[in-house]
Formats: sequence, C-alpha cells, structure tokens
Amino acid sequence: MLSAGLPQGTVPKLERPGPLRDRVYEALLELITTRALQPGQHLVESELAGHLGVSRQPVREALQRLNTEGWVDLRPAQGAFVHEPTEDEADQLLTVRTLLEAEAARLAAANAGTAGITALEELCAQGERAVADDDVDRAVEMNARFHTKVMELAGNAVLAELAAQVDRRVRWYYTPVARQRGRQSWIEHRDLIDAISARDERRATEVMRAHTEHTRKTYHEREK
Repeated sequence: MLSAGLPQGTVPKLERPGPLRDRVYEALLELITTRALQPGQHLVESELAGHLGVSRQPVREALQRLNTEGWVDLRPAQGAFVHEPTEDEADQLLTVRTLLEAEAARLAAANAGTAGITALEELCAQGERAVADDDVDRAVEMNARFHTKVMELAGNAVLAELAAQVDRRVRWYYTPVARQRGRQSWIEHRDLIDAISARDERRATEVMRAHTEHTRKTYHEREK
C-alpha cells in the first residue's frame, strides 16, 4: 500500500510496447481520473515507482507532464500532490461539456441508424445493472462509454476531438457524484435514446442539455 492510501488492486499494469514514460503517465492519469488517487493526495515518487515496477525517472517525467496539464501540483520543497479542482474550474469545464454534448445529441438524432441506437440501448442496460449492483466504478465507466457513443453517432470528427479533450476531466468530476446521480442518470439516458430513435433533434438537444446540467448542479451540491 502507498502511505497516502492507494486502494488495494487499483494499480494498473503497464502495457507494452510504447515509451515507458508515456505508459507511466497513462497509469497515473487513470488512477487520478478514477480517484484511486484523491485530490490533494501526496504523490511520493519512490512509492509510485515501486507499485508500477519502474524506476523513479519515468515517474518524475510523468508527474511533470501531469503538472503541465493541471492534474498534479508540484510544490517547492514539498513534492507532488494531486490537484484539487476549484468549484469554478469544475463549473467551467462542465458548462463546456454541456455545449458539446447537446450538439452531439442533436447530430446523433439526425444521423444515427438502427445499429447505433441498439448500441446505446445495450450500454444503457449495462449502466443500469451497474447502478443496481452499486458498482460505482462500472457505472462511471458505462456513463463515459454511453456519452462517447453518442458523440460517435454524431459523426462530426472535430466535435469528437474537442469532446475527447474534456472526457477525462468529466469522469473526474462525475465519479464523486455517480452514486448520488444513480438511477436517475440512466432514466435520462433512456429519454435521450427515445429522442434519438424518433429523430427528434430538438428533443434530443433539450434532454442532453438538461442531463448534463443535472450532473453539473449535483457536483456543486455534493457532500465534500
């Protein structure tokens, strides 16, 4: 166990091939995104290196990159800490997410075929099962996959690229409220599928906008 409290079994195995520093970066980012490494948590190079089975150098390089991207704070004479997002940071990102996702929903309603709608229904069913099982990690994963599928069905590569840039931070903010959103989130997903299936662009836009706004408000109202 890391002294800072990394849960047992959460350390991902580093996949090969690829530059070691990139694989360490991806592993640490995944741990941060899923909140296995909590905001404010002290990150000790030697401990991280030991759990990832690497030397301290690629860990140091990964932490520097994560610092540049805003995931980690490097403090002089103190070390590295997982960034603690402010309410304003979360609000700005989730507001942008609403704009991107609402447009994706509109385009999905215009472009999605039967296979795409079936895929959304299956993802929704898996998410509902995760909620019923109180499997928060799985629910977060399925939520991300559902929204990614909607973006894919939109058929706009530029929009998808922009959404991909905020996807991990959305997961980061969604994780602490996933249990609170619970079943209601998937009821909203079902409403969205109905609108897309009916090719109702206006309704799909409205449902997605309301859905993402519910998540934003829930984040701000969460227990801290």
